[in-house]
Amino acid sequence: MTTIAVVTAGLSQPSSTRLLADKLASAVSSTLPDVEIEVIELRDLAIDVTKNMLTGFPSPALRAAIDKVTTADGLIAVTPVFTASYSGLFKSFFDVLDQKALDGMPVLIGATGGTERHSLVLDFALRPLFAYLRAEPVATAVYAASSDWASPGDLDTRASRAGREFAARLSSSPIVPVNSGFVPFEQLLGTGE
Repeated sequence: MTTIAVVTAGLSQPSSTRLLADKLASAVSSTLPDVEIEVIELRDLAIDVTKNMLTGFPSPALRAAIDKVTTADGLIAVTPVFTASYSGLFKSFFDVLDQKALDGMPVLIGATGGTERHSLVLDFALRPLFAYLRAEPVATAVYAASSDWASPGDLDTRASRAGREFAARLSSSPIVPVNSGFVPFEQLLGTGE
């Protein structure tokens, strides 16, 4: 069985961020058979995340969330846009993860905001964050503005495409991490001892 962790950083309840996360998870599960979805609502862990940043020790609830993310086969990560970037809670959660915890993990990224003008957050904030963590975001990311919810046809199409790409990535062979050890140039040329 394939396990997908869904991290959503919406602050309100109900949250358009959670709605987008659910839409993306549904798009993946409709394409990929035998999938288990584990949703992590960061709003419920906000105090735990802050305490972990101050002390370096996760609470049991935060440890469980971290374990769900780091042991999953793939990650769907969705954040609201605040001041032209991801939310502080979203970033703080990923800051408490071990830097190598998402190495090679497929990620489907999404964001929500008031207007379409914030859609670049996907490429200028989220992709660099996950590149730093050495995760592997799929090509299609999904941004949902307030207007997308009034007539969700185009949003559904984008979510479906992203879900298919993510499912295809999950069903392919796992990537074997490259040995990061130094290899002398002479050895590469076959002239070394």
